[in-house]
Amino acid sequence: MQILIILLSIIMSLTLIVMMITNILAKKKNEDREKNSPFECGFDPFISSRIPFSLRFFLIAMIFLIFDVEIALILPMSIIPFNSNIMNWSITSISFLIILIIGLYHEWKEGSLKWAM
Repeated sequence: MQILIILLSIIMSLTLIVMMITNILAKKKNEDREKNSPFECGFDPFISSRIPFSLRFFLIAMIFLIFDVEIALILPMSIIPFNSNIMNWSITSISFLIILIIGLYHEWKEGSLKWAM
């Protein structure tokens, strides 16, 4: 049984390596100025087609995602005490919340949560 598992692992690894090499070698490299331009009408653009992006908005979005994932980790913690030692659960939960509060305090003191500069 172990020989079968090892054999399948080797076959899967070799298949993955062959697929990655094939992907690298088979890429088309068509660098054409017309195909890379933002317009297909034949005219060169007068201004850049890039729209300025607010880094402040990006920072707020990243902070939201980080705290959203942490909230998703906190919600199942209410079920865990029934299945494990209450002392271990308490230490883990309090440690997690302290790290969360320290992170929030750091972001607040740094000024990352202020929308206007």
